[in-house]
Amino acid sequence: MTKRLVIIDGNSLINRAYYALPELMNKDGLHTNALYGFTTMLFKIMDNYEPTHMSVAFDLKAPTFRHKAYSEYKAHRKGMPDELREQMAPLKELLDAFKIHRLELEGFEADDIIGTVAREAEREGFEVFIVTGDKDALQLASANVKILITKKGISELEEYDGDAIVEKFGITPNQLIDLKGLMGDKSDNIPGVPGIGEKTGIKLIKEYGSVENLIQNTEDLKGKMKEKLEENVQLAVISKKLAKIVTDIPVEFDIEGLEMKGFDREQVLRLFNLFEFSSLVKRFGEAGKAEEDVNIEPSTLSIVNADEKGIKEFVGNVNEKGYVYLKSVSKGANIADKELIGIFMSIDGEEMLKINSEKDIMAMKGVLESPEIEKYGYKLKDDYINLRPYGVCIENMKFDISVAEYIIDSASSAYEHENISSKHFGKLIKSQEELLGKGKKARLFEEVEPDELSNYFGAIINLVSRVKPLQEEEIAKNEMEELFYDVEMPLVEVLGNMEYEGIKVDRDILLELKEEFAADIEQLEKKIYEHAGEKFNINSPKQLGVILFEKLDLPPTKKTKTGYSTNAQVLEKLSAKHPIIDLISEYRQIVKLQSTYVDGLLGIINEKTGRIHSSFNQTITTTGRISSTEPNLQNIPVRLELGRKLRKVFIAKEDCVFTDADYSQIELRILAHICDDEKLKDAFIKEQDIHSRTASEVFRVPIEEVDRQMRGAAKAVNFGIIYGISDFGLSKNLGIPVKKAKEYITGYLDRYENVRKYMDDIVEYAKDNGYVLTLMNRRRYIPELRSSNFILKNLGKRLAMNTPIQGSAADIIKIAMVNVHKKLREKGLRSQLILQVHDELIIETYAEEKDVVEEILRSEMEGAMNLAVPLKVDLSSASSWYDAK
Repeated sequence: MTKRLVIIDGNSLINRAYYALPELMNKDGLHTNALYGFTTMLFKIMDNYEPTHMSVAFDLKAPTFRHKAYSEYKAHRKGMPDELREQMAPLKELLDAFKIHRLELEGFEADDIIGTVAREAEREGFEVFIVTGDKDALQLASANVKILITKKGISELEEYDGDAIVEKFGITPNQLIDLKGLMGDKSDNIPGVPGIGEKTGIKLIKEYGSVENLIQNTEDLKGKMKEKLEENVQLAVISKKLAKIVTDIPVEFDIEGLEMKGFDREQVLRLFNLFEFSSLVKRFGEAGKAEEDVNIEPSTLSIVNADEKGIKEFVGNVNEKGYVYLKSVSKGANIADKELIGIFMSIDGEEMLKINSEKDIMAMKGVLESPEIEKYGYKLKDDYINLRPYGVCIENMKFDISVAEYIIDSASSAYEHENISSKHFGKLIKSQEELLGKGKKARLFEEVEPDELSNYFGAIINLVSRVKPLQEEEIAKNEMEELFYDVEMPLVEVLGNMEYEGIKVDRDILLELKEEFAADIEQLEKKIYEHAGEKFNINSPKQLGVILFEKLDLPPTKKTKTGYSTNAQVLEKLSAKHPIIDLISEYRQIVKLQSTYVDGLLGIINEKTGRIHSSFNQTITTTGRISSTEPNLQNIPVRLELGRKLRKVFIAKEDCVFTDADYSQIELRILAHICDDEKLKDAFIKEQDIHSRTASEVFRVPIEEVDRQMRGAAKAVNFGIIYGISDFGLSKNLGIPVKKAKEYITGYLDRYENVRKYMDDIVEYAKDNGYVLTLMNRRRYIPELRSSNFILKNLGKRLAMNTPIQGSAADIIKIAMVNVHKKLREKGLRSQLILQVHDELIIETYAEEKDVVEEILRSEMEGAMNLAVPLKVDLSSASSWYDAK
């Protein structure tokens, strides 16, 4: 086997990574962009070059022999940015976890260490690769030493050996030292000979071979060239000395000590989780594929006998213990069908019962539906939905490790079981993608061998049993028990029920809208072509750019690599300059409505239920808000009349109506409570129109004299304050000068003094603690406040101001959902909570239950949390979502 050594210039590579990647930080405010870039390049090098030996060389702060020989050496170099410096120690810790050798020696640069190690390895028969962003290393190239120069930041490597150097420069690698002696190096402050550049330098070295030979033969030169060299002999000599990489420094190393011997997996994964490199966890497994047991299962569970006697014994043990771990898997083709492949259950996380027949499921019905028996699992909502077609409603879902991980760190996006395992135990367990594959070749769960499936879900159940105590401790430490146990966990059932019930869609109305939108699109196309004077592809930014900025000669405001930008911001700026602009904007809106919603909804109506079963996501947003997908019901553009029309397709089933309840000004009410501002509280307590009251305060006029324009401005300020809007942003929203917008904001904060105090205090709290809290102690980390980037830091301030408000609104709507669902059950009603959008709840209500449902909605929503001001909801009922609003 060929012995292959890779030597990395640590300072060069991490410096390149720092400047190549945008600013990244973990929740604690540690900058991680350079670490991430370095690590991804490390994986790439290991994959592509498969080194048997590796070392990383670093510079030290102390002066080197070059500084002593020439005091101006690197004198004008800027110091390392603080955001990069803080990543150096974590990088070295990560390299130690990878068990990658590293070298540094006081008085010498990393180049000298690299040169010395490379030459020694070459003598011992190694193939050597030097990875660096510094072309000085090219002088080390030979037949067996290849230089890999980073390009395009760090995404590519350009390879050179000795022959490649001769081909590119026409001189040998060793002569590159002489070349630099003549031309110098501005980046290192190596002077060289004034007036000699690369082209002239190469010509001279080709002719004379070396700086020394050139100096001895200056009489052959003529004119200014002769004068330059004779006047700067010492500069040429010292420059060559500075440029030469020393290959025999007194650094102690054993070449065999550089051998790659595998990673300390637990430490690498611990650091990846600390740095929040969730995307690298899988790549780490792939980079270590030469080792055995890449996917380390936490434990292998033994299978309990699933005959009648075994099930009976298991049920008895569960009843005695009062809890059970469970996970199920379904074919998942249709939410309404009985498609369970199996249910996996355990009491201790070590022994597991697997059942898959409907008879056995019914034998477990009492356990699954018992409110006395706690259920622990992973993504329990899926289990709830899988069992609903069997007439089984899982109760007392007490602990879900994905939900727990979410409230512990809402800024993460890694709540899959393999990420949870790597974070807490430094162990990689098999992911769903690794089990099933990906793309067209991916297999289905039902195609997996039973034993393999049991091992996969057994590992998940074992993980739940092991990680649950650690998460419980973290939740208690952060004082989030009430949020988790009383809000988030009961919500799992609520969302599961909403998802299973779905919402009815009128296909005929959808088809009518499809025709209407198609006609609108056709008319808009004709008008656009008339203004353009020709037909073209309106959906092509390139062709549209040519029409707007070349044919119609409109002023371009932004260019991209492929041509003119025609995005929404560009069109907005051009709106008043030509009638074609508004037509294009309208055309784009309708095309999006047609493709995303009309065609999209037609494609996902369940053929058996006639309903759409949107997925409600509990662990996506950093604020705690619920989101929905397939379709995203949160994003229907209801500010447009055409968008509002889409709500007509969502209808109540026969004998039912939609009862719709929407919180009134919930975020402003929360602001009044949090900042305890008397004027703000007074407006809500007196049930005044908050925007009129704000206008009265800001413009110093009686409330009855507030006109429409004043109220509109006050409304923009009210909502702008919640989101930390700037005077520039407000001026843009209202179409007024920045100076006037600043006066509005200043006027507001002068009148509502406690709002100003809250904004200042919460930003300081976030700076001091690294996070902010909602009223339910939901925590959001804000590392942006520790950024040196002005834009990011301002974003952090806005997040600090807004999160306690928006996050508390999320807490309140979730409390209301849990309580409303519970009341509907307690009263034995058939009506179902089927939809939540922002601050709005919709119950599909049977006509005879309408009065009771309205009372439940009002009392539970308005009583969800006791604030310093009353919570209010607006109620309405109709047969469609459109009419209910």
